[in-house]
Amino acid sequence: MKKTIWLACILAVGLALAPAAQGQPLTLNGAGATFPYPVYSQWAFKYHKTTGVKINYQSIGSGGGIAQINAKTVDFGASDEPLKPEDLEKSGLVQFPMLVGGVVPVVNVPGVAPGQMRLTADILAQIFLGRITRWDDPAIKKLNDKVDLPALNITVVRRADGSGTTWIFTSYLAKLSPEWQQQVGAGKAVSWPTGVGAKGNEGVAAYVQRVKGAIGYVEYAYALQNKMTYTLLENRAARFVAPEMKSFQAAAANAEWAKAPGYYLVLIDQPGEDSWPITGATFILLHKTQADAAKARALLKFFDWCYRHGAEIAQKLDYVPIPPQVVDLVQASWAKEIKADGKPVWPQ
Repeated sequence: MKKTIWLACILAVGLALAPAAQGQPLTLNGAGATFPYPVYSQWAFKYHKTTGVKINYQSIGSGGGIAQINAKTVDFGASDEPLKPEDLEKSGLVQFPMLVGGVVPVVNVPGVAPGQMRLTADILAQIFLGRITRWDDPAIKKLNDKVDLPALNITVVRRADGSGTTWIFTSYLAKLSPEWQQQVGAGKAVSWPTGVGAKGNEGVAAYVQRVKGAIGYVEYAYALQNKMTYTLLENRAARFVAPEMKSFQAAAANAEWAKAPGYYLVLIDQPGEDSWPITGATFILLHKTQADAAKARALLKFFDWCYRHGAEIAQKLDYVPIPPQVVDLVQASWAKEIKADGKPVWPQ
């Protein structure tokens, strides 16, 4: 009799709890690049509102995103530095592009308006090498003879964390400045010759805004949102261009994703009169072998929604959506490579 009552109680508790468990919203966890965070946060908000699925994305930098996906502490990682095919294979990962955007130099120089100052790759390299230390340096004045440049010391602000934004920026400097390539090189984290460090695009933006004479580099959306003073840059066509949707699209126009193994593609210093020279894609990282087929499908369903319904949000924030033909390539690779229990998890 006691055993029967005990079993009945267990059954009653189980039935009482079952609907609550079934009704709990699904949460998908990701971490990584700060470069795309303005878009990812808006996509997550809209998707949760539409479907009830919660996307928890930690903006911790590309290095952290790669580390966490490798450690399997998140469902997806995000990086602005694409992993090379051999590194993907070694880690059992797949990667695919989600967005294209631009990295821009931002300054806090009294009397200088957004888009008023001109810079070249060589001058940027000399500033970040600590060779040019004042805003009234002859090299800067020669390019900006109509701008009233103050006799003010330059404070370099750069990332303190492992960052895909840093990788894009330093790859640009390394490609166009032999001195930078020899002394510093390119990477998510480098040995900076000068400057003060800040965490994330947010940290760099905040520091530059606080310090007169500062220069840093951030993803364009951060410059826009914080109403920062961005500079023009000389591109491969020897034209000084502004960071904007048109110049990012021009840089991305010749990207040949179909020919890029593992979607490993670098978009800096692209040809074209209107091309912004520090353009880059940002990538999602997933494990090829998924432990939970239902969660894996939910992940891919979210990314599919971002591709199909998130373009307007991305464009409003001045990012370039991935073209439909590239989305088709990406989803074909999902069907081929991402599996759970030995079976493909895509299409739905």
